[in-house]
Amino acid sequence: MKTLSCHIPHHGRIVEGTLYLPDAPYKKVPLVVFSHGFGGAKTDFAYAAEALAAQGIAAFCYDFCGGSLHAQATLKTQEMTLFTEAEDLDAVLDTLAAHPAVDGTRICLFGASQGGAVSAIVAARREHIRKLVLLYPALCIPDDWNRRFPTQADIPDTVTLWGVTLGREFFVSLRGYDIFAAVAAYRGEVLLLHGDRDEVVPLAYSERAARTYQNANLVVFKGEGHGFSPAGARETVERLLEFLKA
Repeated sequence: MKTLSCHIPHHGRIVEGTLYLPDAPYKKVPLVVFSHGFGGAKTDFAYAAEALAAQGIAAFCYDFCGGSLHAQATLKTQEMTLFTEAEDLDAVLDTLAAHPAVDGTRICLFGASQGGAVSAIVAARREHIRKLVLLYPALCIPDDWNRRFPTQADIPDTVTLWGVTLGREFFVSLRGYDIFAAVAAYRGEVLLLHGDRDEVVPLAYSERAARTYQNANLVVFKGEGHGFSPAGARETVERLLEFLKA
């Protein structure tokens, strides 16, 4: 396995990430793009990326611009929204699909929590996304914040959540947004992974997603919450590899 640091400019900002490549550069290989959750980092799924590279599959882990306190060089957390993160993922796909080691027709998106919501949004509007893996995807985000701020006038200039300060535009951009209608356009295979003790994203959202997609399988992890145990993380990689090789 070898790793390459990548800096992808777009919209006046730069996405920083790491590309994990198998030791077989003589042929193009499938690619999995890992999108971290709210406040996360590109290192969150490095263990999974390494496991994939060992099996002949390329992987890319990156930081959303403004997606956490340590990724504010070109976008502040107060400027980040679901849709700036979708732009980040679009830029990643545009760049890596053309990489000489990557088979641009065999790309899988893997998103966790907020990164899962973003991955679902992007997958629905792009061709050549063959498979989609959603790990406790935060498809509840529009509902949660629209309930908290029933009218646009209720939205404050900033909100601090788990130590991360969000700006007004994050919440304004969710007004009237039907995320399930948006993601339903995806026609590829979907694997949903969710714990039955998730207190951040109710399991009901993944159950609804399983009904919304045309070709989806939901795996419920007993006893797991929002953020899996080491055993749950290992099983996640096993499920991912099975899904990719099916």
